[in-house]
Amino acid sequence: MGVAAVIFAGVIGLIVGSFLNVVAHRLPRGESVARPASRCPGCGEPIKPYDNIPVLSWVLLRGRCRNCGAPISARYPLAELATGLLWAAVVAARDDAAGIALGLILVTALVPIVLVDLEHRLIPNLITGPAAVAALIAGLALGLDGVPEQLIAGAAAGGFFLAAALAYPRGMGMGDVKLAGLMGLCLGRAVAPALMIALLSGALIGGIVMARLGAKVGRKTAVPFGPFLALGAVVALFAGDAIVDWYTGTYL
Repeated sequence: MGVAAVIFAGVIGLIVGSFLNVVAHRLPRGESVARPASRCPGCGEPIKPYDNIPVLSWVLLRGRCRNCGAPISARYPLAELATGLLWAAVVAARDDAAGIALGLILVTALVPIVLVDLEHRLIPNLITGPAAVAALIAGLALGLDGVPEQLIAGAAAGGFFLAAALAYPRGMGMGDVKLAGLMGLCLGRAVAPALMIALLSGALIGGIVMARLGAKVGRKTAVPFGPFLALGAVVALFAGDAIVDWYTGTYL
């Protein structure tokens, strides 16, 4: 894709990221993501449109509400910036309509999933479900030949994590199972390195937690797995096919 398309995608991603902040804040609380308009968490004053420009408004206001001066978490501009960069990267890296659509669906779902899982230790069905449907529709509409691979990868990834969740329910939740299935639908065969990266990074962080807190306390410390799956998904989105080709060409 050309530079203009990448820049345009990045700008749209920033705007989408602003909405994803609303989703991540309201969805776990059972609130509507459409109404009311965004408000300051401190004083409840509606945020003016000129104070709701992604990233820029937060910088200009120095991370504080214009009305009451209450601090506004840096997670909001960071989520917007991450979404913008991911959208731009997907458009820059992919050259086919199906690949772009599936990549955008995946990264758009991952941002609120990570935010919600870090704060609430859950992965909402209202994010993974619509994203999975969108991925299937994109596959059917834009890349019909890739649908069998989508379905196989989604079933394999979800089934693998379902077995893990049934075997060790305290270590793996059904939200992780559904996210793995979504990753398979969006990544196809590249879901294999995504899951491997997630498992290795999760084991590494788990080991660090136990080393710092002790094995007994560390085992009882809840560490959400969604962010590790998201990490694996992003790496696989841009390098997964190359990893699979390297592996199959070297060992198979």
